[in-house]
Amino acid sequence: MSSLKVIAGPCVVESRELLHTVAEHLVPLCRELGVELVFKASYRKANRTSPDSFTGIGDEAALELLAEIRHTYGVPVLTDVHTPEEAFRAARFVDVLQIPAFLCRQTDLLMAAGQTGKPVNIKKGQFMAPESMAYAVEKVRRAGGSEVWLTERGTMFGYRDLVVDFRSLPILRRTGCPVFYDATHSVQQPNAGERSGGRREFVRVLARAALAVGVDGIFFETHPQPERALSDPDTQLPLAQVREFLSELVELWDALQRVGVRW
Repeated sequence: MSSLKVIAGPCVVESRELLHTVAEHLVPLCRELGVELVFKASYRKANRTSPDSFTGIGDEAALELLAEIRHTYGVPVLTDVHTPEEAFRAARFVDVLQIPAFLCRQTDLLMAAGQTGKPVNIKKGQFMAPESMAYAVEKVRRAGGSEVWLTERGTMFGYRDLVVDFRSLPILRRTGCPVFYDATHSVQQPNAGERSGGRREFVRVLARAALAVGVDGIFFETHPQPERALSDPDTQLPLAQVREFLSELVELWDALQRVGVRW
């Protein structure tokens, strides 16, 4: 049977202590459960509601910390990039480049990410039809990118809410790319005041639904104290709840594999 894949970590690099706290919890847990982990954290947050919101500790410092996590724990690391220049720079420090949802149509960025030779995870835009993501994939591939992943993270529903259309998952799979479901960003409530809000109580149930419909893995963000997180405090999963969350997902994943569900 294939293993469940997980992209997980804190929303943004807040400090060295935070990265190690999360990695020390996630890495051995995923190994125990037989989960393939890619550790994630944004080295810089470029998309913020307020100009006063935290954006990072400094690009070089944050990228060096991500490389430290990669080396210390022997786990692949993923981070977001926002410009072609950032793609080439970040590729020196991490294993996977991620294209943020709002930038999934940016041709120069997609092609630069492909040119690095790193795997590229493209978040589906909240405004995009799943069929249209085939064009984003083609841009990366045409630039030389041989490994492209797609992540569903919800669709705008009115001005301040997201919904998940699970029909998008099998549509995204038609590209031939591995497909992930973003369990925490999908419950966001964007622009709810000076920062985005969210409905964390739906993270677990929607993740279960995504596995049942058919994905290759789950994406989620976690923090030891989400209420004190400097980004997405209303959606990140408390680190203390990750074992129960992942155990439940693995149990469902294994059951689906045993009964021969194919997608």
